Amino acid sequence: RGGSPKGPAGTGKTETTKDLGKALGFYVIVVNCSEGLDFKSMGRMFSGLSQTGAWGCFDEFNRINIEVLSVVAQQILSILSALSKQINKAASRFVFEGRSINLIWSCGVFITMNPGYAGRTELPDNLKSMFRPIAMMVPDSGLIAEII
Repeated sequence: RGGSPKGPAGTGKTETTKDLGKALGFYVIVVNCSEGLDFKSMGRMFSGLSQTGAWGCFDEFNRINIEVLSVVAQQILSILSALSKQINKAASRFVFEGRSINLIWSCGVFITMNPGYAGRTELPDNLKSMFRPIAMMVPDSGLIAEII
């Protein structure tokens, strides 16, 4: 129900996520994360994604404070658990942050990260385990031009 592309800046992590969603016919919302995001605003975004069936691409996710990430991990786990319990592809309901909301099967959460940069936090293990890691690298333009 999502993925975690990581790699140096300029490798196409966000664009790849957007293009995959577009190819599959899903609406993709890109959010540029910063230290200013709190768990309440993240919860509102996750609630909206769940109810609309859209994909969320949280760019530079590892810029969020570690205290906020621990709560965000529980929010994402709540959505993923509800998705795994969903029997058919019709909308169902689940309790998120104390409210019963709709869950559309197509919702997804993607997080992109630039590891090793200053001001970036290491994700907690419980959060890492929720996303399929995808390694991205800078393309060798010379080799590509040579082959073309």
